[in-house]
Amino acid sequence: MPPTAQKGFDQPGTTGRRGTTVGEGRSVARRIAFGCALILLFVILYLALWKTGLLDIVMDSKRLHGFVETAGILGPIMVIALMAAAIVANPIPSAPIALAAGMAYGHTWGTIFIVIGSLTGALVAFTIARLVGHEILAGWFGDRLKVGLLGSQNALTGIVFVSRLVPFISFDIVSYAAGLTEIRMWRFALATLGGILPASFLLAHFGSEMGSGDVRRVSLSVLALGGLTLIPVVVKVAVDRRKKRRREHGGDVSGRQGEGEMKRGAGGG
Repeated sequence: MPPTAQKGFDQPGTTGRRGTTVGEGRSVARRIAFGCALILLFVILYLALWKTGLLDIVMDSKRLHGFVETAGILGPIMVIALMAAAIVANPIPSAPIALAAGMAYGHTWGTIFIVIGSLTGALVAFTIARLVGHEILAGWFGDRLKVGLLGSQNALTGIVFVSRLVPFISFDIVSYAAGLTEIRMWRFALATLGGILPASFLLAHFGSEMGSGDVRRVSLSVLALGGLTLIPVVVKVAVDRRKKRRREHGGDVSGRQGEGEMKRGAGGG
């Protein structure tokens, strides 16, 4: 090979193997640096909230309710921004914010503001993970990321949807984890929106009842919120029973077919 061609082959930015490797290495380094910068930003944000005492307000739904009400027309924007920040920055709790939204704006508008903030935060977390980590994982694992459930858009959409229905599954972690998979953003957004509506309404309703001071109504809201956690369990039991019936039905059909073939064989003999 001529020296000039060899030189061009080795130079970064060309289509040669070395140039591609160098370019990929720089891309990975930039993404890692971006991720580290975001983590540092989240730490600074959390420390700022803690030092200024705002974190104590955010963690107390009643105090936050008063703070939101004094903000006037900026109150809804504050609720949405705090909900989004609580999703993106994991240490910030989201439940007190949702309860405060219900106290301040009631069932309907409280639910709307909670949903907008939660969906915004989920999409931001998803985008961060997709920009920072998806290509790195794809470089490490290659086509294995597209095998089985990890490669099925329907399966991934269903997993995100079900995870949103279960309150004790981390909303934040699911959002970041989904960004590392092959799921399309519109599917993630749709599954998130459908999954968070019940919990958002119940939290807003619970907050509204807490504001009313009616112990009986608050108790009923708590029971309803607790009952929400049973939905995925009931769905799983129903699916398992349906699968079991199908297997039993399939076994019965196969058995009858086998008996018919044996009788025909005996008659022919």
